[in-house]
Formats: sequence, C-alpha cells, structure tokens
Amino acid sequence: MKFESYHPTINLLFFIAALTGTLWFRHPVYLGISFVAAFVYSVHLNGVKALVFNLVLLPLAAAYTWWYGFYHHFGMTVLGRNFAGNDITLESYVYGAVLALTVAAAIMWMSCVFAVFSSDKIVYLFGRISPKLSLFLSILLRSVPQIKARARKIRIAQCGIGRGPGQGNIGRRIINCLRLLSILITWTLESFGTSSASMKSRGYALKGRTAFSIYRFDHRDRTVVIVLFICLTLTAMAVMLDQTYILYDPEIIFNRITWVSYIFYAAYAVMLLLPLGLELYGAQRLRSSLAGAYQQRGRTVMNL
Repeated sequence: MKFESYHPTINLLFFIAALTGTLWFRHPVYLGISFVAAFVYSVHLNGVKALVFNLVLLPLAAAYTWWYGFYHHFGMTVLGRNFAGNDITLESYVYGAVLALTVAAAIMWMSCVFAVFSSDKIVYLFGRISPKLSLFLSILLRSVPQIKARARKIRIAQCGIGRGPGQGNIGRRIINCLRLLSILITWTLESFGTSSASMKSRGYALKGRTAFSIYRFDHRDRTVVIVLFICLTLTAMAVMLDQTYILYDPEIIFNRITWVSYIFYAAYAVMLLLPLGLELYGAQRLRSSLAGAYQQRGRTVMNL
C-alpha cells in the first residue's frame, strides 16, 4: 500500500515533521537519520533519476563544506592556515558539512513531496481555508512535471530543424539554449494564464463553494496517526532533554549519549522511515496474496 494512498492529512503531517526536524536539528545523529531516510525514500519513489540527482548533491555538499571551512574561522581545533593567514579549524568544517547535508536532505524531502502530493490533495487540504492558496499550490505542483515535458518537446522540435542545444558551434549552441529557454518561459506563462482564467470562470474563489473529495479517514489511517504521534512525542522529549542540542563554536559540545538517547534516535528513525516501511510491507503482502492465489489456482487445476 503506497503512502500516497493514505489520507492527505497524514501526508501533510509527516512531511511537516520531516522537514521541520531536518531543518531544525543540527545534531549529527539526527541529521544522518534525516539524510539517509530522505535519500532512500526519494530513490524508492522516483527511481534511477532520483539516485543520480542525490549522488550529484554529494559533491556539491562537499564543495560547500570546503568553502565554508576555508572562509569561516571559528573553533579551537586548528588544522592549518589559508592564504590570508586565517586559521582553518575542524569546527568550521564540521558545521559547514552539517549545513550542506541539511540543505541536501531538505531538497530530497521536497522531491518526495512533489511525488506524493497531487493537485486534488492540495485542493482538499486548503480549499476551504484559502481557495486562492490551494489554487496556487496545486498549479505549482502540477507545473513541475509539465515544464519538464514541455522542455523535452521543445528540445526535440528544435533538434529536428537543426537548432538543438548540442548543434552548431559554441556561439550557436548558446543562442539555441537561450531560444529554448525563451520558448519554455513563454509557454509556461501562457499556461498559467489559461489555468487562472479557467478556474476563475468556474467560480473557484466564490464563498461557500464546495469541492468533491474521495478521501475518508479509516482505521488504517488512525493506526498510522497513533504511530506518528508516539514518535513525535518521543522526539519532543528529546528536544526538552537537550538530546538534540549541539554546540559548534568555539568547540563541539553535546550531551552525553545514554541508553535513553538510543530510544530517541530509534523513534526519530521510525518516524522518517514509516512511509517506506508501509510501502514495502504493502508490496510484500501483495506478493504473498498473489502467490497464494496462484497456488490455489494450481491446486484447482490439478483437481480438475
């Protein structure tokens, strides 16, 4: 059973918790859990493209870590000096890596958001609260795959007439790329205007307008909510007990890791890996059901 098939409120609650924890916690353990969970789940949702994209983020994060540690000078563990004579410290490099991995994990979580949330979920969640906001978010989420598809169509058409991004000399290639970008921007703006006029003509922003939805909060959703709130409660306890707090300036200082800390780590990991676990469990149940059906069919044929 895919996580996107659960109630939209559960999807929203999970991604708010995941993004909040990723952007807020600077502790290496919590950040590592967030990064690994985002990496694995994005690859599970988007396949090879997500794997390549996530791997590209790693050298970019390494480059930012080097730049941050080279030009920011705080900390007590001196590793050397740069060309200006300033100290290069271990603490600055570690904090630069923390910032880089935080941004990378947040980007991967956002790719999961785009894969899970659809336009009808946005309308369901925000339609009654703010119709204009729901319209804007639904158009934004819907436009990402549309822009990619349009760019591919434009590139194929331009290559057919000898104006592709990889055709001609360097100057001609630059002009071709700019032409492709101009066509794509124009097409996208026209699409936004058409969508806005279409929704306005249907009375989307009128007061008291209702929207059809097929979502129902069942026992399966209640079970997931209970697990999420247990994990969120344990994570909140970790915050109150300063288990997520860490200091990088002037030296790396954090609370001592005890057996209770491992409980908090496990709760945070279970919360972030819950969607992946639900999907793997659902796939396993489906395979078991199909195998049982085939075996039963085989016995029936043998009896006949």
